[in-house]
Amino acid sequence: MGHKLMFFLQALQMEDPIQLKEEGNKYFQASDYEKALESYTQAIKLNKDKALQAVLYRNRAACFLKKEEYAKAASDASRAIDINASDIKALYRRSQALEKLGKLDQAFKDAQKCATLEPRNKNFQETLRRLGANIQEKLRIQFSTDSRVQKMFEILLDENSDKEKREKAANNLIVLGREEAGAERIFQNNGVNLLLQLIETKNPELILAAVRTLSGMCTGHKARATAILHYLGIDSICMWMSVDNEEISLAVCNLLQTITDCLLDQGKEEHHGKEEALVLDTKKDLRMITMRLLDMLVSKKVSGQGRDRALNLLNKNIPRKDLKDHDNSRSIFVIDNGLKKILKVVGQIPEMPDCLPLTENTQLTASVLLNKLYDDLRCDPERDNYRLICEEYIKSKIDPQDMDKTLHAVQIVSGVLQGPFDLGNKLLGMKGVMEMMVALCGSEREIDQLVAVEALIHASTKLSRATFIITNGVTLLKEIYKKTKNEKIKIRALVGLCKLGSAGGTDYGLRQFAEGSTEKLAKQCRKWLCNTSIDARTRKWAVEGLSYLTLDADVKDDFVEDEPALKAMFDLAKASDKTILYSVASALVNCTNSYDTKELVPELVQLAKFSKQHVPEEHPKDKKDFVVKRVKRLLKAGVVSALACMVKADSAILTDQSKELIARVFLALCEDPKDRGTIVAQGGGKALIPLAVEGTDIGKIKASHALAKIAAISNPDIAFPGERVYEVVRPLVSLLNTERDGLQNYEALLGLTNFSGRSDKLRLKIVKEKALPDIENYMFENHDQLRQAATECMCNLVVNKEVQERFVADGNDRLKLVVLLCGEDDEKVQVAAAGALAMLTAAQKKLCSKMTQVTTQWLEILQRLCLHDNMEVQHRGLVIAFNLISADKELAKKLVESELLEILTYVGKQEDHPKKQHIISVARDCLTKCMDYELIKPLSQA
Repeated sequence: MGHKLMFFLQALQMEDPIQLKEEGNKYFQASDYEKALESYTQAIKLNKDKALQAVLYRNRAACFLKKEEYAKAASDASRAIDINASDIKALYRRSQALEKLGKLDQAFKDAQKCATLEPRNKNFQETLRRLGANIQEKLRIQFSTDSRVQKMFEILLDENSDKEKREKAANNLIVLGREEAGAERIFQNNGVNLLLQLIETKNPELILAAVRTLSGMCTGHKARATAILHYLGIDSICMWMSVDNEEISLAVCNLLQTITDCLLDQGKEEHHGKEEALVLDTKKDLRMITMRLLDMLVSKKVSGQGRDRALNLLNKNIPRKDLKDHDNSRSIFVIDNGLKKILKVVGQIPEMPDCLPLTENTQLTASVLLNKLYDDLRCDPERDNYRLICEEYIKSKIDPQDMDKTLHAVQIVSGVLQGPFDLGNKLLGMKGVMEMMVALCGSEREIDQLVAVEALIHASTKLSRATFIITNGVTLLKEIYKKTKNEKIKIRALVGLCKLGSAGGTDYGLRQFAEGSTEKLAKQCRKWLCNTSIDARTRKWAVEGLSYLTLDADVKDDFVEDEPALKAMFDLAKASDKTILYSVASALVNCTNSYDTKELVPELVQLAKFSKQHVPEEHPKDKKDFVVKRVKRLLKAGVVSALACMVKADSAILTDQSKELIARVFLALCEDPKDRGTIVAQGGGKALIPLAVEGTDIGKIKASHALAKIAAISNPDIAFPGERVYEVVRPLVSLLNTERDGLQNYEALLGLTNFSGRSDKLRLKIVKEKALPDIENYMFENHDQLRQAATECMCNLVVNKEVQERFVADGNDRLKLVVLLCGEDDEKVQVAAAGALAMLTAAQKKLCSKMTQVTTQWLEILQRLCLHDNMEVQHRGLVIAFNLISADKELAKKLVESELLEILTYVGKQEDHPKKQHIISVARDCLTKCMDYELIKPLSQA
């Protein structure tokens, strides 16, 4: 019965508002604002007493202030004031909340009432002064901003204004739009309408200024971005993006991206009190934007650039950024409503009269979008739906009575083959597709041959179909290559033969094609590459051909000697094209021999010869001397600048595989220390950083190793200027593990040693990247060079206070390790270890006494250092001795009683000598300190 009664009484207490209020007060004092809120809220629900209700609202307002929920704090304080108008605490709390919400006028009124009720309260008086000053400043900014905005629009809309004035006004407007106060003033003062008038002037400079100002106004502000979207209208925005003016098209694309970011809550800034009350239907707006972008893809009124912008926006915003997010509804929406429109773009044939306006990148960007959408699907039913839509669309284009229509069907398959790998394979298996491709190759029409050859090339990368294509396609391609006079077809046929040769293996080796050698084929490719009268798209095929042909050692040697061909390839590499980047990178990997090669085991070679099997031998031109010469030629031709430009390409174009290839090339270029200055000067250091951070594991290791080679011998301030140097630390630290080879470990340590000698900020960054344990491990290494490099790195790091604290901390052997390394036979290790010990004992007195406890050999090691033949080691040993003597009289006494006194006396008595003076001076300083302690007497003059 007793337990039941207690439970009943507790339940009654929990229904008592006064008890709940007291409980809330306790939680509040303990800073548990969540529980305090619960107690006050429960009390408010149960309470019927008006006076108590005011107190409860006032207290809950205090909780909301602590939680920075200012709108709720102001609301609760107002409820308390409604009950008791002179509730000074509620008034002050509402004043605080309103100030945070930016409502300074109302906050000032509440503070004024508080000051009237308690005139002597200094806190209220100070709040009044602060709010008054803030209001004045706000009014000053408001009035000056209003007048500035008005003046700018007047200048811009006046056709008689001089050009310089208009340009200045346009730039000022853009800057103002990026500031919150300025953006709000423009928005409130009919600014969007005035900006629309600027766009309607059709003056490119004014249009750009208006669009950039609108972008600034939308950034990070969902409500304003939504209002601007609806005011301008998505149709108008898409129309402006469709114009055939690259700068305007890009600016409008950026505006639409900014609006989309706001609707997706990306890059959102807090604007308290401005958006809380607004309920925005962002999903509806996002779908409206998506539908208009999809409509742009198939509109003949849209320029090629506009179509590219629409594709890029879809690529960036539709597929999920993170596959852990289960919501792929945007991708499903696009597939259901726009997949056929994307397929129409990839199925376009530029040579045909009814083709939509395209750029060189449009169809490849559309293929990238197809791939991203397919990768974003979560299950087989979703992928089956995607495939069925594609199959249905392709079938609708196949018409034996209409070759042009059928041509589009093949082009669509070709486009999908460049997108989702699995899907491309399945579409190749559709009834009649392969036969249609082969039949088109035999057509008399050049356009049929062109489309069919491209389709065969893309199909040949799908190995499951390669056998069929090799059997049926090689003969056709050979015939086309020999007979056609159309360069566009000829070059594609050659690339097809190269690709099929790679797919077919030795039976279809490259030397069989065109009844000549690979050098002959490569020469033709180089000729096409240098011919600027041929369109860029066709010249790109020449690079792809070379990416296969340069597997031959003779071809790669001839290619790097052909400077015009190299420069033409580098120029093409600057174009934003996925295939060209991969092809250029592949060709350069071949030329620098930076691909992985399997080491031939001599025993297995002998066994193969015994069993009369073919053993591949290294081509004479693949030996080191030839590779080095090719690297020098590439550097002279400007390969680093081309690679740096390639690295800047968009992630949809620069794939992880391309990044790995570029990293391999960079590593090969960095091999000779003499070339590293050239690589840095041409932007190689900067280009390597993103390659070391993102991509395949192999690519990141190769890029990190190349960075280590540069960091080891370069001035970091020049190689990686500004804040960039801190980004290099992590890649270098990533090489400090047993999975990396000794050379990678060694060069990473050299790089870190170089960095740690530059600044304390860099030393701290190395520590934060958790490199210390790895560096210490290498100080134990049996390998002399690794041990030396690690010790030198530690010598630089001990200047940092955080590193020193780790040596001072109990329970570690760091100091012992450094003392023992001072006794090593390797002079370079001794120099580094003694330097570290000298700095540690100078900076931390605790380490002086600790040094005598870590090992019984400490005194013997110190004496050996002080008598060393190497003056650098000797000087550091004497500095350590001076630090120990200076640290503690008892410690000094211990040293004086040892043989060290004789050593110090011997060195100190030597005659002054310029080369040895620094050593003699330290020895004399040690003796002087001992005399100050009265441990020894001054030497007589006799």
